[in-house]
Amino acid sequence: MRHELAGRVLKLARMLAASAEGLTLDEMARGLEIGRRTAERMRDAVRELFPEMEEIDDPPTRRFRIPGGLDGIFQSPSAEELAALRSAAEVLESAGAGPRAELLRGLEHKILSAVRAPARRRLAPDLEALVQAETIAVHAGPRPFEDGVVLGTVREAIKSLMSLSFIYDGGSTPGRRRTVTPYGVLFGRSNYLVAAEVEGEPRSWRFDRMREVRLGDTPAAAPESFSLADFAQESFGIYHGSMEDVVLRVLPERAADALAWRFHVNQVVEPLEDGSVRISFRAGGMLELAWHLFTWSDAIEVLAPESLRLLLVEELEKALRRHR
Repeated sequence: MRHELAGRVLKLARMLAASAEGLTLDEMARGLEIGRRTAERMRDAVRELFPEMEEIDDPPTRRFRIPGGLDGIFQSPSAEELAALRSAAEVLESAGAGPRAELLRGLEHKILSAVRAPARRRLAPDLEALVQAETIAVHAGPRPFEDGVVLGTVREAIKSLMSLSFIYDGGSTPGRRRTVTPYGVLFGRSNYLVAAEVEGEPRSWRFDRMREVRLGDTPAAAPESFSLADFAQESFGIYHGSMEDVVLRVLPERAADALAWRFHVNQVVEPLEDGSVRISFRAGGMLELAWHLFTWSDAIEVLAPESLRLLLVEELEKALRRHR
């Protein structure tokens, strides 16, 4: 228990050193998954070890931070952390996200270069063992388009709060140059820029349909009220559409699978008396949801909306006409 407590205190110190604006007691408690009173005691323990810790007034609360960072002796990575970092790079590489994979590999090299030679020698055997013993299972699916130059230009526009210009080979008028306000990027089975044209609503633009991408010359920033996380949660997967109240019933023979599965971030799961499971959520993107439901074969019944039931039938009839 003493070792566990010391580990938590060091973790809190790292959190405080990593935060530019500082953390409140409630944020410390959430980050460590502890109560507020325990967070107060751990904050006091950190203050004893690191007296340079600052206290910042931020009415109606206070924030705390360690402004100068921590000495390298407190920052040596573990073999497990480095193996996880390398695995994350391999996941991105296998998914076609080479530019982001290279960023993680560069981060790994920076971390190792900052570790003293004796510590590196101690890490090397364990790291090599973990890397050899763990690999990534590659699943069938599309490889997202990810061009380092395009992604870099999009990120520069977001950071500099400037407009973005590109020719878009999609939509109702393919080949037309668009000038947009970039809101963010959604990475998934396909990669999308979330952006809005002048006085328009934000929408998703596929990276693989964007060309001649240029940084604009006019200021452009997403509204403060916009949340990329909320935008993403409004859809099933990556696609947006009209919002629908979806209700699914998973038959008893697949109930255990359904209880361990996440259809949507805001889903409500309800086990029923007959052993089946009812799943409810509100989302757009019914076509992608229909495609996903086919992977459950006949184990799922669509209770609502009726439009989703009709879409399933339509997609099945298309496949039957092609293959029968």
